[in-house]
Amino acid sequence: MDDIISALEKRRENARLGGGQRRIDIQHGKGKLSARERLDVLLDPGSFEEYDMFVTQRCNDFGMADQDIPGDGVVIGWGTINSRMVYVYSQDFTVFGGSLSETHARKICKILDLAVQNGAPVIGLNDSGGARIQEGVDSLGGYAEVFWRNVQASGAVPQISLIMGPCAGGAVYSPAMTDFIYMVRDTSYMFVTGPDVVKTVTNEIVTAEELGGATTHTQKSSVADAAFDNDIEALLEVRRLVDYLPLSAREKAPRVAVNDTVERVEMSLNSLIPDNANTPYDMMEVIEKISDEGSFLEIQKEHAGNIITGFMRLDGETIGVVANQPMVLAGCLDINSSKKAARFVRFCDCFNIPILTLVDVPGFLPGTAQEYGGIIKHGAKLLFAYAEATVPKVTLITRKAYGGAYDVMASKHIRADVNYAWPTAEIAVMGAKGAVEIIYRSELGDKEKIARRTADYEKRFANPFVAAERGFIDDVILPHNSRKRLIRAFSTLKGKRAEGPPKKHNNIPL
Repeated sequence: MDDIISALEKRRENARLGGGQRRIDIQHGKGKLSARERLDVLLDPGSFEEYDMFVTQRCNDFGMADQDIPGDGVVIGWGTINSRMVYVYSQDFTVFGGSLSETHARKICKILDLAVQNGAPVIGLNDSGGARIQEGVDSLGGYAEVFWRNVQASGAVPQISLIMGPCAGGAVYSPAMTDFIYMVRDTSYMFVTGPDVVKTVTNEIVTAEELGGATTHTQKSSVADAAFDNDIEALLEVRRLVDYLPLSAREKAPRVAVNDTVERVEMSLNSLIPDNANTPYDMMEVIEKISDEGSFLEIQKEHAGNIITGFMRLDGETIGVVANQPMVLAGCLDINSSKKAARFVRFCDCFNIPILTLVDVPGFLPGTAQEYGGIIKHGAKLLFAYAEATVPKVTLITRKAYGGAYDVMASKHIRADVNYAWPTAEIAVMGAKGAVEIIYRSELGDKEKIARRTADYEKRFANPFVAAERGFIDDVILPHNSRKRLIRAFSTLKGKRAEGPPKKHNNIPL
């Protein structure tokens, strides 16, 4: 028996080396961890249970007959993050460059199936040269099997992707269908076609980093949600993200113990809004002062800065936050911010996470670039996302809520549950100056009369009370009491149940 046990341990040691120590050292030389080292950082110590350690590839063509490396380039299994179960796969670049074969794909499919079956998040660590060319269509079929499972898992369990090396060609579509994508600066990239193909087809000369690096995808394309300086930072941030999320759509996000009190008041919020309606202020200050201390986790921070999305905790409960940011484009909604917020709202609705909307929006951004780019359809995505969401929705208007943007930002009319406003709120079709210039166009030559008309319009509409009189605002609250009022509002909505008409599925304006 001792000989059998010893032989097993040797096989395990050999499998754990992947492509061998020399290739692991090359990984380290590039500033990258090995596939197993990454799992050691991501998961609680000693919690990882590996499956299919001894699986090998089956291709006999093009010199592959004798290339049987245990694990076939991907490590799979399950473990825990702060004692909560997650399923994981980690591609091993030391084995055939992490390329995906038929058996490699089957291992990933096994993990996705188990995650859906057992109701736990799945985290994929991507570091792969793409399809294994020697296997031809078998490799392509493997990708498609993974893609199909990503779609089945969508909305059932959270899916998180870390891009920790190359991710090119068809391989990018699996991460693209997951809920969150994190990248590592300077060592990871994603693109459908690489720089060489781009140069051949379009004559553009571009580096891999410029084409599909972390900066490109966090700031320009919005493909990635965040980027970090090294593997360890990225993995630790995923641990933090998982703490905010439920294990599956069948559960609620975990409640954590907090030292912050419900009764805490923030008197500084009373003077946050500038006297001049055109002067910006930082909405992050509102978020930080109403949330449990230090609890805000921002999503897509580098993209579409005119809207803020992320998770906060209120009295220990996870809340999704969507907030206009007056510091960027005056908080206007545009194409990028609409898409960013719509996707976030839909994620929260999938996984039973209540949504807080903080509103200071002067309208949709005007201009030919926006109209030609489809702002109508993209703005409708956000409207659609809020209207279809059945989770508890609480809205707080801090200052401007003008025009159609008022409707879109979780107004009472699209079924927000509780709508509050600060006394500084202005709820109207448009700003006083623009309204007067339209209504009293014939009087534009008389500056005194126009000034008087503008003051009258501001007095009539530049406040929250017209909306409150009609029941569109549930209460006008004191800014310093916002934390307490919001916590109490969400607590009354814990038992909310809402169902729409029977249908196969909706048709969001994509």
